[in-house]
Formats: sequence, C-alpha cells, structure tokens
Amino acid sequence: MFSEIGAKMLERMRYLEEKDRIDRVDGTARLERLRQVPPETGRFLAILASNCPEGEFAEIGTSAGYSAMWISLAAKERGIKLKTYELLEEKIRLAKETFASAGIENYVELIEGNALEHIGDLGPAAFCFLDTEKELYLPCWDILSGKIVPHGIFAADNAINHYETVKPMIEKARNDIRFDCTVVPVGHGVLVCRRK
Repeated sequence: MFSEIGAKMLERMRYLEEKDRIDRVDGTARLERLRQVPPETGRFLAILASNCPEGEFAEIGTSAGYSAMWISLAAKERGIKLKTYELLEEKIRLAKETFASAGIENYVELIEGNALEHIGDLGPAAFCFLDTEKELYLPCWDILSGKIVPHGIFAADNAINHYETVKPMIEKARNDIRFDCTVVPVGHGVLVCRRK
C-alpha cells in the first residue's frame, strides 16, 4: 500500500505537510489553518481502514485532503470511494486541488456542507474517521456509531491533545457496550472504537 504511493501524491503530501507546519507557527487564524494529522497518523489510519470489513468509508473534516489521501489507499484496494465531508469553502477548494493533483478522484467523494446534515445518509460503515471542530464530536458519534458494521472502526483524532474538549464523546464511546475502545498515542492521540 505505502510502496504504491505515486510521485504526484507524495509531492502533494509534502506540500501540505510544509503548509501545515508553517500555518502552526506563522499566526494563521485557527479556522484558516489546515490542522491536519501528522504522517504517522495518516499511515495508521490507512492500515486501520485496510483491515475493516465490507462497508462505506467516511471522514468528517476534510480540510485540504491530507488524511483523505492516506485513507484513499485502503479505499483503492477495495475499489470503493471514501466519502469526506467539509464545510469551509477555502478548504473545499484545496481538497479538490489535492484530489486532482494526487490522482485519487476515483477513490474520494467530497461532500460539501455541514456534515451533520449529510452523515445521516451514510450507509452501513466499515470505517469512519472524525477530525473536525471538537464540539461536533459528540453529535457525530451519536449519528455515526449506529452506522458502524460489526468489526468496523470509528476513529477520532485529538483524543490526547484536546482530551478535555472531546472527553464527553470519549466517555460516551467507552461506555457504549457495542464497542471496544482505546486511545492510541499516535500523533495527537487517536480514539479507536471497534464495533463488536
């Protein structure tokens, strides 16, 4: 999977990694920053997704499409499309640019608008990744947790570095008897919940 990353995707990954690094130190306003996962989290997500059962793949919070590139590697193996949701116009523009330049348009479907208005339409899901505004974590869990198929994965970023903000969702997930959950200390911390 990783050895098959083409030069164009690798170039776009490097570009977004550098843009994200600069955004974090140059005073770029919070909503304008990419705030994407680090490369080790991207690899982790791709491996998680590639080992999921049959079902849809979803990502809430596309940003510029960095994590979607990683997840698309698993989608490509299955011949399916990752559905990724983004609200902000500038990030939608960047994501479209990313998907075209990385050559993954056949494996990613960008859904524009408020994810909470669209994720209810998602079918049975094998893999969901949540990396959006932290106050949306709990409502997204409430909608998506019922869509995860047996042995499917729900993953949420920022489970360590924004723990206090996302704690209500983490606690609800941990207390949900349908799931086994743990926080993996990769990147900013990823909550991983496996449907029983």
